[in-house]
Amino acid sequence: MGSEKQAVTWLDSLQDQLKIDIDCMDPAEAKRWLPFQPEDQTSNQHIVYEQMISPVNQQLFLDTAREYKEQGWEAILTRMSALLCAKNIENINGRVLLQSSAFGAYDTEKVVAHARAYAREFESVGISKDRFCIKIPCTGPALNASPILLKEGIRTLGTSLFSLPQAIAASQASVSLSALTSTVCTTSNIFEEFHLISKTVPWFHTDRKQWPDVEDPALEHPMSPRIMQIQETYARLYKETGKVQPMLKPASFISAREAMAMGELGCHHATVPGDVINQLSLLNLESNPPPGHDAPKKTGVPSPRVIHLAKTDPLAGPGWDGKLAFTDVDYLANNGAALDQAINDDPITKRGLHEALEGFKTNELQSKNAIEEVLKQI
Repeated sequence: MGSEKQAVTWLDSLQDQLKIDIDCMDPAEAKRWLPFQPEDQTSNQHIVYEQMISPVNQQLFLDTAREYKEQGWEAILTRMSALLCAKNIENINGRVLLQSSAFGAYDTEKVVAHARAYAREFESVGISKDRFCIKIPCTGPALNASPILLKEGIRTLGTSLFSLPQAIAASQASVSLSALTSTVCTTSNIFEEFHLISKTVPWFHTDRKQWPDVEDPALEHPMSPRIMQIQETYARLYKETGKVQPMLKPASFISAREAMAMGELGCHHATVPGDVINQLSLLNLESNPPPGHDAPKKTGVPSPRVIHLAKTDPLAGPGWDGKLAFTDVDYLANNGAALDQAINDDPITKRGLHEALEGFKTNELQSKNAIEEVLKQI
């Protein structure tokens, strides 16, 4: 008598549509859903802090602080971040990601220096340039660091991205060196993390009453139109210039439905937290299909069901004239002056970027305090 056919889950279905990244640095979490293996491992200042102070890493923390104590807390944090990535590198298929300091978000030289410091530590722990990526905020000064780093073979991901002007700026940071194709995917020089849920509107996590818990996120979530604006703009830019465009990697989902919508929106990756991966792994595709499950899905190509969203923007307010950001504006010139203006003109982007950066600064200072306490013990 043969064994019963294994049920197909939402996680199985999403894997067929795009690459799934894990939103943590915990090796146990990365191996929890085997044989599923995440593509990339992302992180930020909060994730690094939580993993650094974990009892599991207590000895590693002490040893690192002792070894680097003469170099200061920032060097200890950079070293510890790379070591934590090294613990998890074999549990993923692609790259490990670390985020540049939020305190340098508006200083190109600081972003470059921090990325180079990460690269040195990655090399020292045996992680080559084709296995890591540095997250930089989508501000003008930070994105201007991308071409500099790309010349050195250091890949970047534009994070804290909330709007089309930021996405165009990320594209401009990439195509200026388009001859250097990515070793992860030959279609992109710069990755781009579009924070659909919490980082775009961080207050969703702190106040769930503001979270749009919609039944069909691909159609009803207020951020979906902005993803479609980016998809449409990138498709046009590729057609007009022949230059490859960044890959979209939405992140910070609250529900399984939101994660599933990314396939229909044509995204390349989805960066999914552990609790949502668990939800995806438990939901039966046949008995409980997600919204839009029967729509055509192809990586990098939005479903016909959502194409019309690019002409809308519920977050732009009633005064929106229906015009999208111009692609012939140089958003990187003059240290990103035009991008700064576009961010300031969009209340959602301005608030989201500010809250994201301030949150990361708080997390970084938590790490500083933890390191200084450990230094007192050695």
